Amino acid sequence: MTSEFSIAVHALVFLNHKGTVYSSEGLAENICTNAARIRKIMVKLKKAGLVETKEGIDGGYLFVKNSEETDLCTIADALEFSFVTSGWKSGSSEMKCLIASGMAGVMEDVYKDLDQQCRRRLRQITIADLDKQIFKT
Repeated sequence: MTSEFSIAVHALVFLNHKGTVYSSEGLAENICTNAARIRKIMVKLKKAGLVETKEGIDGGYLFVKNSEETDLCTIADALEFSFVTSGWKSGSSEMKCLIASGMAGVMEDVYKDLDQQCRRRLRQITIADLDKQIFKT
């Protein structure tokens, strides 16, 4: 798992709570990362309609959705993010051993199922929920 999802969620909770435009530098300072990384992620969130940008000296990003309706799965979708994947597959489909030739496909199904379960849970958690949890309201 990359940190892209965590950064995006942090940024949206922060922007929602502040209710104002913040620059990539301001977000980066709060998230403890660099502004270039913030901009890369915010491009995806803008494309998904979660944020708008304001140009100019006081420019930056503004969260434009309803925080009660914006769930974490929506953010993952905007980032085209998978929670459970494997970059490596054991065995080979060309091997005679059924375990060696079938394991990669079986494990891929396991990963897909786990990812779907993560997404179902994330549909139940909104930006507003996280804000309330942090501020105990």
